[in-house]
Amino acid sequence: MNKMRELQILLTKIPKGKVTTYKIVAKKLRIHPRTAGRLLSKNPYPDKYPCYRVVFSDGRVVRKHVKLLRKEGIEIEQGKIDLKRFLFSL
Repeated sequence: MNKMRELQILLTKIPKGKVTTYKIVAKKLRIHPRTAGRLLSKNPYPDKYPCYRVVFSDGRVVRKHVKLLRKEGIEIEQGKIDLKRFLFSL
């Protein structure tokens, strides 16, 4: 199975209202976190495979994902998410 397909399967496991990190995704796929980020940026179906639910390990969020995450009930303060509340480990 190719890495993009594996990534898409992982993304479908993240429940609405929760996030995971690039580091966790990368570890699951056995790739570097930056490679995971590049794969996520090429996601052709963000509605079907919610790549916006993947954030940095310190809780920082990509600016263009803030609106979508808030819509799901995730609180973002000063550009960060409280991972103690919203983290989902794959």
